Amino acid sequence: MNFRQWALAATLGLSSIASAWAHDYTIGQIRVDHPWVRATAPGQANGAGYMEIKNSGANADRLLSVNSDAAARVELHTIETENGVARMRHVPDGIAVPANGEVKLAPGGYHVMFLNLKQPFSQDGEIPATLKFEKAGEVAVKFHVMPIGHMQKGEHDHSSHSMKH
Repeated sequence: MNFRQWALAATLGLSSIASAWAHDYTIGQIRVDHPWVRATAPGQANGAGYMEIKNSGANADRLLSVNSDAAARVELHTIETENGVARMRHVPDGIAVPANGEVKLAPGGYHVMFLNLKQPFSQDGEIPATLKFEKAGEVAVKFHVMPIGHMQKGEHDHSSHSMKH
């Protein structure tokens, strides 16, 4: 194999690896960036999912629901702090995605709650799900499973906070 053939093979191999780990999904004017969950500990019944949703359209949209076979039920939640106590709250009307704007689902705020997991989330795995938007419709995504202690850039550990569901 000459150098050109080797370089081409290496480039194709790297691009296929990059596309396998690409976590951007688009439906209409909605772009979903890097959906992820943390790996779960043995016996952990629930898990939370995060992502960024960008709307390049002139009209607002709304994430209405998420469905996945990985859990008995999937809900949209937020965290609200009352009297110094953080509490999870179900968001039954969905999450607004502003026109020409974005919404971040991140620890300590909006998130996807996977309830009664059918099996643990294993590091480096993928959790298939379908996001349903009010206007854009449905898009299939895969939540990448990060290590148990994974924190996104700028995120702080709130594990010592009391959380009541």
